[in-house]
Amino acid sequence: MIRRLRRVVRRAYRRTVDLSHPARSPLGSAVVNCVMYEDGVRRDGAHTADEALRLVRKSGRGFVWIGLHEPTEAEFAGFAELFDLHPLAVADAVQAHQRPKVQRYDDTGGGRGAGTLFAVFKTCRYVEHEELTAASEVVDTGELMVFTGADFVITVRHGRHGSLGPLREALESAPEQLAKGPAVVLHAIADQVVDDYLAVADAVQDDIDDVETAVFSEQAGRGDAGRIYQLKRELLELRRAVAPLDRPLWALATRPLPPVGPEIQPYFRDIVDHLARINEQITGFDGLLDSILQAHLAQVTVAQNEDMRKITAWAAIVAVPTMVCGVYGMNFEHMPELRWTYGYPLVLGVMATACLVIHRSFRRNGWL
Repeated sequence: MIRRLRRVVRRAYRRTVDLSHPARSPLGSAVVNCVMYEDGVRRDGAHTADEALRLVRKSGRGFVWIGLHEPTEAEFAGFAELFDLHPLAVADAVQAHQRPKVQRYDDTGGGRGAGTLFAVFKTCRYVEHEELTAASEVVDTGELMVFTGADFVITVRHGRHGSLGPLREALESAPEQLAKGPAVVLHAIADQVVDDYLAVADAVQDDIDDVETAVFSEQAGRGDAGRIYQLKRELLELRRAVAPLDRPLWALATRPLPPVGPEIQPYFRDIVDHLARINEQITGFDGLLDSILQAHLAQVTVAQNEDMRKITAWAAIVAVPTMVCGVYGMNFEHMPELRWTYGYPLVLGVMATACLVIHRSFRRNGWL
């Protein structure tokens, strides 16, 4: 079976400059990119975050997209102040290890929107491996936080994967779509995250197929149980990323949550459908792994029973000469066979014949 390996090409981050105030510098140590869009078109130039936001709010027809990677509290403080982000959301974005969710915070600053949406996504990546073992890492997870306002998008990424560079380029190639505002970026991010779930689920299915084939092959070994348990653990990691996201996406698709307008909500409903499919896949995978594990344990039990039957059969065969030898080993004085000329070969012949008859009987019944 040919394993479908998902190879993701990640672009290198732009060179960053370590300055004291990331919001007022061209790029801070944690900043991947800071871009201004006007009418869906990227405006070239090394703008600082406050300059870009000022220009956008002055023109009234664009937004700023800032990408961060694992910022510290000090690095993020300038952006939190500039964009008037809620302290609870800021703490979640910096500390990470959050459950997937979508929360809305009222706008108390000078923005032109009705509030800020804070979304948390679990990113997943399939870890390629030559052979699945009981210690193989199959699913690697990270986190992606998105602050979405009427005129800005701030993405905060935690983990070794989940780069948004290719996504940014894809959106920039469709300026008419990007002109609809930050909600389009939020949808594109959610769509990419869910697409990654689909790719991981397909790859995990290949591993499950390989384990299933190995369990029912003639070379099945008792170490297969460790591989099955490992797959179940990694599947649980994927479930923790996928399952909690259903309710937040449904809220984005059905509830009025500015800046996500009615024209964008149908796109989120499409993502909800994809997420439901992944949840069904994961549930099916878990049930299939349970069945494979039960089948493997049944095979181990059958193999043990066969071993016990063979041991019992050989013990029964050996019992015949043992019994005869035990009788003649009692050393009684009056045993007429002891002085008979043909006694010894006759006893050996009787023992050999009895052993052969018992052995043939066991072979006929499948014990040997």
